[in-house]
Amino acid sequence: MDMGSGKPVEMDARRLATLSLAAIGVVYGDIGTSPLYTIKECFGGEHGLAVTQANVLGIASLVFWALIIVVTLKYVLFVMRADNRGEGGILALLALAMHSAHTDKRRMGPVMVLGLFGAALFFGDGIITPAISVLSAVEGLEVASPHLARYVQPITLSVLAVLFLVQSRGTTKIGAVFGPIMVLWFTALGGFGLMEIITEPAILKALNPIHGAVFIIDHGIHAFFVLGSVVLAVTGAEALYADMGHFGKRPIQYAWFVMVLPALVLNYFGQAALLLDNPEAVKNPFYLLVPEPLLYPMIGLATCAAVIASQAVISGVFSLSRQAVQLGFSPRLEIRHTSDEESGQIYIPRANWGLFIGIVVLVLGFKSSSNLAGAYGIAVTGTMVCSTVLALVVARTLWNWSLALCIGLGIAFLVIDLTFLGANLVKIPDGGWFPLMVGLGMFLLMVTWKRGRQILSKRLAEDSLPIEMFLARQKENPTHKVGGTAIYMTGNPEMVPVAMLHNLKHNKVLHERVVFMTVLFDDIPRVSAKDRVLVEGIAEGFYRMTVRYGFFQEPNLPKVLRLSKAFGLEFDVMQTSFFLGRETLIPSISPEMAEWREQLFVVMSRNSVSATDFFQIPAGRVVELGTQVQL
Repeated sequence: MDMGSGKPVEMDARRLATLSLAAIGVVYGDIGTSPLYTIKECFGGEHGLAVTQANVLGIASLVFWALIIVVTLKYVLFVMRADNRGEGGILALLALAMHSAHTDKRRMGPVMVLGLFGAALFFGDGIITPAISVLSAVEGLEVASPHLARYVQPITLSVLAVLFLVQSRGTTKIGAVFGPIMVLWFTALGGFGLMEIITEPAILKALNPIHGAVFIIDHGIHAFFVLGSVVLAVTGAEALYADMGHFGKRPIQYAWFVMVLPALVLNYFGQAALLLDNPEAVKNPFYLLVPEPLLYPMIGLATCAAVIASQAVISGVFSLSRQAVQLGFSPRLEIRHTSDEESGQIYIPRANWGLFIGIVVLVLGFKSSSNLAGAYGIAVTGTMVCSTVLALVVARTLWNWSLALCIGLGIAFLVIDLTFLGANLVKIPDGGWFPLMVGLGMFLLMVTWKRGRQILSKRLAEDSLPIEMFLARQKENPTHKVGGTAIYMTGNPEMVPVAMLHNLKHNKVLHERVVFMTVLFDDIPRVSAKDRVLVEGIAEGFYRMTVRYGFFQEPNLPKVLRLSKAFGLEFDVMQTSFFLGRETLIPSISPEMAEWREQLFVVMSRNSVSATDFFQIPAGRVVELGTQVQL
């Protein structure tokens, strides 16, 4: 770009600033609320520390270098390079890794398992983040006045209830104020922290990593347990990658380096400086850092920030749920668009209320953010380990990085990730079992659905016959034809759909024009309109249509029919019928899948959204033909 032409540069800078502001409001809500509880948990709880100068410097040093290594070096500068055509998130990364490993079947299985388990843990994170963020914000009332403690849980549940009730309306309107609120939040974090650092500048010694290393050496196994609390400082790092498609890589990186990282470091160091000056502040160093006249406004601002952090995670769960459906790891779900302009703004009722029920159980069961902290770390660190390994697979196979470089990065990142994960595994009895239970449950559902669909496709193929054979028979002995067009949807474009065989068996007629339609979801975020449809004439009056979508796109078959004009095939919707098969599944004793998993697959199938709704087909143009299939 010509540096002499100021206008284009100015416009580019203005757009970068706008997107960076939006990224601060959406991407950084989770990690931005971590100062509410991180330092408090490092010194409190079952494995708490004595508030000594060496311990305070050690913890501040570990938190600082966790932000530098885990967030800055790994996520901001390394993992974000692995964009799937501009999109991020662990399922997008899984699709990228599976594409790069598709020629090696031995590697495909482990890669898929790793990605799915990381995604499953993210659902656990989606339940814990709103609970711990809003609880820790509202707990500021206990600092302001101890007798207000009994109102913490009711207020928390009320705030969360309102948050989940408004999800169906979308985030377009409230999203406009997210950025400015979070800018104010990060400004307050940095400002209050800086004031205390000026009072106690000795805390700046913690920039030296030696203090963190000495802390670990001196405390041995105890330090290992404390690392389970240090990792709370990097919760939300996965959101940097997951939201890359919404804002782009550069605005997220710019926001991190210019505002978020400096504000977080200043606040963490400010809390540590406060502990050096007043060890009694350990009961809640975040709120005790705030001047008393500003305490109630800060509680209100913290609650807003916690709600924004929760919104980001809820939106992430919606996005992940949609990706799981499109990639074939979940039954069809009801997906509502809440914006005419942004395709990424969606609402999934089942995911929304499932999250809310889980959060209510957590708040009532764990009662405080300190009790929840033990449950939080495992979900975060487990997902981080999965993301690191998948990114290394992509670096080696897709980017052709040298084996030595990948091994070096793998050792550097995985030693830290696995250490943090190990430190959190000891919390399993104290709440860590919850995200593991959620993660294992979601993982089981996804792999069962994937395997069940494979078995179902195999059974349907056994009851069908190749299209070439069918067309040859039609040429020799034509079936009576009626006017109009029939579209038969099929998952296997080489076989005659079972719905068509049943239609012939019962009605003994064919339409003048027959289209075999297969809808495919590619392992890329979006398929362009020009590549959406492919139509092939396979015999007189018979066509094969292939429709492609990316895993971020919603199918709409009436729109697809309009695109077929480019192939000389026009449709009158009122003269077109869609024939769909509806399978009644019967579990059987089979070596391919355990009977209890077959039962689970049957239940999931019964609760799947109908193909009519999912593909947005006019209900009056659909004919469903049922068949029994024994798994």
